[in-house]
Amino acid sequence: MGTIVAFENISLDGVTQDPTAEEGVSRDDWRAGLGPADREAWYKMITDDALGAQAVLLGRRSYEYFAARYPSRTGALADRLNSLPKFVVSTALADPDWTNSTVLAGDVVDSVAALKRTVPGEMRVYASTRLMHTLVEHDLVDELRLVVFPLVMGVGERLFGRTSNHKQMRLVDVRTVGDSLTHLTYQRVRGAERPAE
Repeated sequence: MGTIVAFENISLDGVTQDPTAEEGVSRDDWRAGLGPADREAWYKMITDDALGAQAVLLGRRSYEYFAARYPSRTGALADRLNSLPKFVVSTALADPDWTNSTVLAGDVVDSVAALKRTVPGEMRVYASTRLMHTLVEHDLVDELRLVVFPLVMGVGERLFGRTSNHKQMRLVDVRTVGDSLTHLTYQRVRGAERPAE
């Protein structure tokens, strides 16, 4: 049985959208305010995280973002992402061209649940906020790894959408990354739901 681990860069007010300032929501790349040592520590942390994954699960927009950049890149992170099996949730993408990519057809919840039964080890969800809303709502996320950037966005899509039920998480690790970032790890507590009101 596989597990789904979501790894997200997040602002203090919960925004995950546009950390690279390419969508026009952010004025600056979130890393612009970090010193060189912080950026290096952040990159190492992300690379180490990818090295621990056995597959990647992405929404279509995030898939297209990564697929437009990583096939031409080199280095440990690019090599790992390029070699991993990648599963993309999309009704619009028919023929993915990034190496080892598969489109999950049909119902998202059923497809991802089946994937968890067939892919051993950890599947990473990167930068896929809309997909995360669905996965959290249907209790398909086993662990959250959040890198908190020291900024308040005020606008943009947030990691958590409205849920029909209380979702209990347990904090299992906190660490500082460089001098400015905080890495939080939460695991899902099963069987702790409260009835919807």
